[in-house]
Amino acid sequence: MENILNAIVSFFNLLANIASGIRISDILDIILVAFIIYKCIGFFRQTRGGQLIKGILILLIIWGISQWLNLVTMKWILYKVFDSAIVVAIILFQPEIRRGLENIGRSNFGNFGKNEGFRQDAEKCISAVCKAAGNMQDQRIGALMVFEKSTLLGEIIDTGTVVDADVSSELIANIFFPNTPLHDGAMIIRNNRITAAGCILPLVQNDNLNSSFGTRHRAAIGISEVSDAVVVVVSEETGIISIAENGTIVRDFNQVTLFAELTKRLLPDIDNGKRKKVLGFIPLPKKKNKEEK
Repeated sequence: MENILNAIVSFFNLLANIASGIRISDILDIILVAFIIYKCIGFFRQTRGGQLIKGILILLIIWGISQWLNLVTMKWILYKVFDSAIVVAIILFQPEIRRGLENIGRSNFGNFGKNEGFRQDAEKCISAVCKAAGNMQDQRIGALMVFEKSTLLGEIIDTGTVVDADVSSELIANIFFPNTPLHDGAMIIRNNRITAAGCILPLVQNDNLNSSFGTRHRAAIGISEVSDAVVVVVSEETGIISIAENGTIVRDFNQVTLFAELTKRLLPDIDNGKRKKVLGFIPLPKKKNKEEK
């Protein structure tokens, strides 16, 4: 019994000695590394990079077996592969690395200094988009409308036709009217103005996406994966209104609930818990939507 007590005391003394040598900077270092690893795991799980990581782990296991069994040829091949591991990783994970750097570069600094006048203009812009979306929903007209936030979409704008006009439901209806030159592309809204239309968006990278989604929905999710934009989609086949953001799409909105959701996502500083009357003084109901990734 005495030996057990001595072992327990020695163990706690060892822990105390280790703890006494730990600095605050060491704790901060561990927390930062753990956070980065956690974020990387979560990020790669949502992309095709997760499959690549599994392949790399398999190669590491094979390398360990070849070391244990002294497989000379296999060790030489794997040595050559891992010798250029950094270059290979950059090539294989180029889309994921770019997306991760874009996520790091996003910030909310652009929201600072926006006065009440800007918010009023934004609400008018959102209201016009919602009214147009509701009309197109009734008429089964497809539409793809992108609200630019802190990630600039200059490369996307260059693929379309510059419009540079105030947002109005009538103009949006003309842009997406069937068989017009710009109806198949995306409309980009920057600073509460229609900057361009007929733009080409990158398609979603997720191969496991619901097969019922068409090109518009895949493009909406695709641009939301590589930017912080908020995208409104109106299905031409079903008339369903959806919102895509951060690689996730939420469906089944109507004209009123769409306004509430866009206000919450684009103007987070506004108290959305208050009952506000919009779109002809219609009170905004609360509605839960099902998310699909």
